[in-house]
Amino acid sequence: MPRRLVLLGSDEIALPAFAAARALPDTEVVAVYSQPDRPAGRGQEIRPNPVAAWARAEGLNLLQPEKLEVADAAHLASLHADLGVVMAYGQLLKDDFLVATRLGFVNFHGSLLPELRGATPVEGALALGLTETGVSMQQVVRKLDAGPIHAAAKVRIRPGEGRVALRARLGLLAGELASAALPAVLAGTSVAVPQDESKVTYARRLARADAPLDFRQPAAVLCHRILAVEGWPGSTFEHRASLIKVGAATAEDGVVAGAPGSIIAADRAGVRIACGRGTLLLSHLQRPGGKMLPAGEFLAGYPLMVGEVLASAEMPAFVADRPFPRLPKA
Repeated sequence: MPRRLVLLGSDEIALPAFAAARALPDTEVVAVYSQPDRPAGRGQEIRPNPVAAWARAEGLNLLQPEKLEVADAAHLASLHADLGVVMAYGQLLKDDFLVATRLGFVNFHGSLLPELRGATPVEGALALGLTETGVSMQQVVRKLDAGPIHAAAKVRIRPGEGRVALRARLGLLAGELASAALPAVLAGTSVAVPQDESKVTYARRLARADAPLDFRQPAAVLCHRILAVEGWPGSTFEHRASLIKVGAATAEDGVVAGAPGSIIAADRAGVRIACGRGTLLLSHLQRPGGKMLPAGEFLAGYPLMVGEVLASAEMPAFVADRPFPRLPKA
């Protein structure tokens, strides 16, 4: 008899793992749980998330409860599923849901647990400037990302790699891990290892307030930050009455003559800004209502003058050694 799986996810990063789980021999996906269709884009058109769109295209049984309730747990139990596979779902699973499958649930998490538990492990790794990260497959428990680890896979973070590229690679890595490690879980032979609680860190959810840059920080810290918030909320600085978005930057070492935020060069090579330590070279910028442009093209239509001092803004930390207070979704 085929092993019966349920898949729970909402983000594109989960698709390789879900496809790999579905492709396992003698396995059947009996349901896919995903977030409801929501307004998206400039027109705020109601659209499915990538997992929901995939499930519909594949003709799978798609369930999209706004919030998992007692009735949802009862319905799951009626499906007689062997295992739940979770990645980037967006809802916490309560006890009645966790016991509704024979083998519980495993979750693919985009870090090497116990490091970077929480909503943004990829962004946290980039903000910290880590050289290595990975994917962990853990047994789901009620405590956030705290379950024992069935398997993990590592990957090197490439120099200059941003959030979009790293998420894509981690998604593929999760797919490989699913193919390799899920059969043992389904067979009941996988031995999950408890996490070392002394090494736990947490990565919080991003907010719009994470966009402004603090030039009082070292240039290397700012460079990591720009890579971490690529896309949304992006990195910005105020210039007179405009909010300028930074698309790409590199950090340069050396002693700088000028207060943090001082523009020390602005030409086709980029906009160099003095920082608390070193210089940040901005190579791509965007003005309000405009397109992201190489520095030379940007400056041709929006001059930034040498000697101007850009204001700094506090940059709240992404990562801590204890859970962050719960904040409303941005």
